[in-house]
Amino acid sequence: MKELKAYIRPYNLEATVEALQQAGAPGITVVDVHPVGYGFEPNYFSTAREITRQTPQIVKIEMVCHNEQVSDFVDIILANTHTGEKGDGRIFISPVDEAIRIRDQNRGPDIL
Repeated sequence: MKELKAYIRPYNLEATVEALQQAGAPGITVVDVHPVGYGFEPNYFSTAREITRQTPQIVKIEMVCHNEQVSDFVDIILANTHTGEKGDGRIFISPVDEAIRIRDQNRGPDIL
């Protein structure tokens, strides 16, 4: 299993999530984030309030999927978010060692 995290522009979110769902994404989490770094001047901000007020809106899509789905899901994210401009976003892929469904305590890739 792999975890995908994609940091994208908010206006790309709806189309990206719809395409992932149509492709069989097992579950998607969306989180509003406020980036610091990646070209933003870290010394400019003096408080957390200033960080959230001054940084651009970014959303993070998180999902865990089977290894064989990773390439397809990455291609979908790229197709829905790539403009070639600075700020298109980032995708990170990490291994998932174990998954546990809390309700019945089942473990492994079948819980997806």
